[in-house]
Amino acid sequence: MADRVQEHTVEKVLESTLESVDSAEQTVFKEAEALGFDEDDLHRVGIALRECMVNAVVHGNRYNSRKKVHLKVTRTAESLTVVIGDEGDGFDPTAVPDPLAGENLLRGSGRGVMLMQAFMDEFQISKRSPQGTEVKMVKY
Repeated sequence: MADRVQEHTVEKVLESTLESVDSAEQTVFKEAEALGFDEDDLHRVGIALRECMVNAVVHGNRYNSRKKVHLKVTRTAESLTVVIGDEGDGFDPTAVPDPLAGENLLRGSGRGVMLMQAFMDEFQISKRSPQGTEVKMVKY
C-alpha cells in the first residue's frame, strides 16, 4: 500500500462576513503551500478563492448572519480542490453578463466567475442541498 495517495481534507463553517474571506484564504494557502505550489500559482489560487468567497458572502448569503459559508479544502499529491458553498437563494451562471462586452468593461463587478475559470484548472458551479450554490475549483 506504499503507492496509496495521501489525502488531507479541512472543512470549516464560516460566518457571512468579509473577515471569513481572510480566514478561508489562510486555510487554503496552508494546504497549497504544503502541496508545493509556487508563488504564481498561490497568487492565482488566492484570487480565485477571494472572488468565490466574496460571492458567497455578498451575493449568496447577502451578509445574513444566520447563513453560513461552507469551505472544504482537499489536498492530494496531484491537486488542491476547494469547494465553497453558500446558503443563499441560488445562482444561474448563464445569467452573468459577459464581463468582456463593451458595456460591461467599466463595471465594478461581474468578473469573478471569469477570473475563477481563468486561474483554476477546473471550475464547476452546482446547486447546493438543501439550498444555495456550491462552487468547486481544482488546481493541479
